[in-house]
Amino acid sequence: MRLIIITGMPGAGKSEVAQVLREAGFPVIAMGDIVREELRRRGLEPNPANTGTVMLDLREHEGPAAVARRCLDELRATTSETVVIEGCRSIAELEVFEQYAESVSVLCIHSSPSTRFARLRQRARDDAPPEWSAFRERDLREISVGLGGIIALSDIMLINEGSIEDLRKTAKMICMRFQKDAGSRKGKGLSDRGSRKG
Repeated sequence: MRLIIITGMPGAGKSEVAQVLREAGFPVIAMGDIVREELRRRGLEPNPANTGTVMLDLREHEGPAAVARRCLDELRATTSETVVIEGCRSIAELEVFEQYAESVSVLCIHSSPSTRFARLRQRARDDAPPEWSAFRERDLREISVGLGGIIALSDIMLINEGSIEDLRKTAKMICMRFQKDAGSRKGKGLSDRGSRKG
């Protein structure tokens, strides 16, 4: 199995890129859904404070790779040779996926803080930050669990400071390269780090 890991700070455009890959036929597992499901299980509102608390609590009680390990059942259930993981937040999580898959490529979506804050406010999801201080607190929380490390070690960096149409166009080009790799070769492909199995 090959994994395409999408990472990036909140509001960078991870979900939009994941959607492009989904439309191309790749199944997508969103790691944020694991946290949102845990919120529902605990009967908590999906606001920024509760989301952050549950994210940290899972990692404190189940280890830094807790959310990644919870994704493995869904990975085992798929028959696809290539799967997209959206929202990897640390090297510890990445290592879980590297142990599981034959090959892994990490795609980082990057946008400036001001751009991301504006996007998060516009999309008006339940966990959107109500003001800059909450946004900043969320950024620092994400960095505290290791997000900066996986961003630094990404294989591909997609800068997203333009329109959603520009992002989708660039994402489609990258997707075509992934599809070409999947269809034409075995082993290492586009910016492929291989596996640590063994």
